[in-house]
Amino acid sequence: MNIVVEGGAAAPEGLVEAVLAYEAALADDDLDALAAAFEPGGSTLRGDRAGLLVGHERITGFRARRGGAGARGLDEMRIHLAGDDAAHVTTVNAPAGGGRGLVTQLWRRGPDGAWRIAAAHVTAPAPALDARIWRVAGAPLVAGTPGGPLAGETVAVKDLFAIAGQRIGVGVKAYLAEAPLEPETAPAVQALLDAGADVLGIAQTDQFAYSIAGLNPDYGTPPNGAVPGAIPGGSSSGPASAVAAGQASIGLGTDTAGSIRVPASYQGLWGLRPSHGAVSLDRVAPLAPRYDTAGWLTRDGGTMRRVAEVGLAGRPAVAPAASYLAAPAVMMSCAAGVRDAFDRALGTLAGAGLHVSPVDVPALDDLLLAFRLTQSAEAWRADGAWVEAHPGALAPDVQDRFDFARSVTEDQEADAVADAGLLAARLDLELGDRVLLVPSAASAAPRLDADGAELESRRRATLSITAIAGLTGRPGLSVPLLGTPDGPVGMCLVGPVGSELALIDLGLALEAALRNPGETSSGHTV
Repeated sequence: MNIVVEGGAAAPEGLVEAVLAYEAALADDDLDALAAAFEPGGSTLRGDRAGLLVGHERITGFRARRGGAGARGLDEMRIHLAGDDAAHVTTVNAPAGGGRGLVTQLWRRGPDGAWRIAAAHVTAPAPALDARIWRVAGAPLVAGTPGGPLAGETVAVKDLFAIAGQRIGVGVKAYLAEAPLEPETAPAVQALLDAGADVLGIAQTDQFAYSIAGLNPDYGTPPNGAVPGAIPGGSSSGPASAVAAGQASIGLGTDTAGSIRVPASYQGLWGLRPSHGAVSLDRVAPLAPRYDTAGWLTRDGGTMRRVAEVGLAGRPAVAPAASYLAAPAVMMSCAAGVRDAFDRALGTLAGAGLHVSPVDVPALDDLLLAFRLTQSAEAWRADGAWVEAHPGALAPDVQDRFDFARSVTEDQEADAVADAGLLAARLDLELGDRVLLVPSAASAAPRLDADGAELESRRRATLSITAIAGLTGRPGLSVPLLGTPDGPVGMCLVGPVGSELALIDLGLALEAALRNPGETSSGHTV
């Protein structure tokens, strides 16, 4: 390895050894040694193409689920001194997998004489395809019809939709290995192609789409494009990450219990769950047909409007009443940062003329229980036979859900279906043709190192909110309007069946009002 010190000076005592020890810890995935290599405190920095991590705690949490950086050797080290106890170090590395990487670090010597990293930036060789996001991609994979209204747009298709000549993998390698080639393309995909959009590729999903976290042991966890070191949200995790990272302009996903709304919320995207049945699910792998919907993710409302016009063509459009509701009971299930951000947003919107009235909704535990039992029974009918025939193929959390689904008896399902009907009727009575405003998720995206208990707690809290649209079949639009110290959270607009386009227009108006109080977007008012 070539070591060069600025001006021909000698390297400070212990610095080169500290850099080499750090590289050895990377190779061994020694989490304790890596944590000790960074300065403690909240101002330590680590950045890469996924974004910036601020603070020792976040950097350490990011490493916990990364699984190591892979073997690499050092080709070159260049040191620029910044006084007696600080140095800027640039290293060129040669990963075992090929290519060249570049790391720049600010090292500082502490009172104890140890060198530690205060700031680092990592440039790794760019992968031809990030398998955490994409299962297969092309340039494009399927070209759209020239000249349509979506010409120039690119689509990441969740790995539940059929594309002619490809396989459906449902996020499970063992399932993909047995899957046949699809003879036809799903209508929801074909509608985008016919409108001129190019399908760039097939994007990853949580296993069987049975999660809202975005974790996948077979392919890795897609990165969160808004909050480095956080989970992406699922199960439309691949399409959401592709859109957030700028690798596609449209994500085509499914939403059963929040699988579009949650990743949209976690990654600062627009995400639309249309009314139940509004978009064809023909040639789409099911999870729970009673609640399954197909919808879209975009980075902005204008693109969402154009996509929805294509995807909902021929459907009757409904205009909701210009009356808005918020449910205090829903807010009690949310993290404090979400409640504060929601209250601030409503305060600003009130100044712009938006009056929001409180509304009573059924107990959230009752909504969650009815939804969970009915969804689980349907999930077992849809996928249980395959799961039973392939022990050990699924992640523990997904397997636990299927184990519970297997346990739901016919009588339990029948009772839950009746309860779900009563709860939906009460919600419809309370909401009428008005628009309900709720957080899209109960919290910002949990960190990658969050334990299973924390993830499950946040999952249950979020599902108790997303179940409102699920049980009633109403559309839900997540708009990135709320900011918390831990990352973005969507404001979800739940309207009457058929009101998707009106909800998007309202979302644009709310966005404009929050960005520039007193102004509106595209002539729409709040």
